[in-house]
Amino acid sequence: MTLPSPEVLAAVALVLAGAAEAWHAARIRRLGRLSFGPHAAPRTWVRGVPFIRALAVACLAWGLATLWTLGALFVKAREIPEGGWRHLVLVLDVSPSMQLKDAGPDRTQTRSRRASDLVMSLLQRIALDQVRVSVVAFYTGAKRVVVDCMDVEVIRNILDDLPLEIAFDSGKTRLIEGVHEAGQLAKPWPQGSATLLVVSDGDVTPDRGLTPLPSAYGHTLVVGVGDAASGKFIDGHQSRQNASALRQLAGRLRGTYHDGNDRHLPSAALQALARVMPMRDTSGLGRRHAAFAACGAGAGVLALLPVALAFAGSRWQPGFRLEKPMSPSRSASFPAATARIS
Repeated sequence: MTLPSPEVLAAVALVLAGAAEAWHAARIRRLGRLSFGPHAAPRTWVRGVPFIRALAVACLAWGLATLWTLGALFVKAREIPEGGWRHLVLVLDVSPSMQLKDAGPDRTQTRSRRASDLVMSLLQRIALDQVRVSVVAFYTGAKRVVVDCMDVEVIRNILDDLPLEIAFDSGKTRLIEGVHEAGQLAKPWPQGSATLLVVSDGDVTPDRGLTPLPSAYGHTLVVGVGDAASGKFIDGHQSRQNASALRQLAGRLRGTYHDGNDRHLPSAALQALARVMPMRDTSGLGRRHAAFAACGAGAGVLALLPVALAFAGSRWQPGFRLEKPMSPSRSASFPAATARIS
């Protein structure tokens, strides 16, 4: 079913509002003296209220109908071509050391909880309608958890609720396996279309088997969590954030290291993803602005008219007026009257 044009709907609203105003005027004409006093007429400006109110209704109807026909300002995700997608690959440490509680500004968060906060803060600042998120978990090996996800709640559930460490055998943490799996994942993607985000405490076994990343990765960010000064005892050794190992890994990947223990990721580090702004449909932009103005003007007039009519619509102010008290000199000149009153 095709809806009428906004102009037609505005004209219909104008006619209906005018008819309603005429009916309303005929009904209150019989109550003129009760409403406006002995003169049975309001102030002069009130005579234009029916026309103003009908025009306000028409403006509001036109604005709402125009906004409805123009649709959303941003294109929907399914309208973006395949080559236009950006990719964010999260390589997440899920080893048991990530459950130690020495992270966050006050050192009361677990490392995994701090990692979740950092990632969710990142997702809130990028254009998710043009970014697909993949998660690779690593411990003694690496596994793909989700590929090209578009639902932020799925990512939140992975970070907060899934015990991913039980999917691996016990042993030493091998971060290089996670980076290698991320490289395999990105091979089919266009050049420079992906960002690699590695989140770990750096408590890993040394590994020199790092292979170069595919050309799909245009930016790499390595984030460390956990206290880098004092460690926690686990698995027969003191575990703390190995900032030097993570910084070295970032250098080998030609990326940037960030200590996420005290502060969130800076906006400058997200430039590869932050610059992907939602695509705007510029067609009809002036008409959209006019529709917003019409809606504001129409709604504003309809909201303010009752207030104006209540305070300035009539000269007649019904009720009792309090007499001013008589001055002492005047009361002294009327002693008999004062005596009678007392």
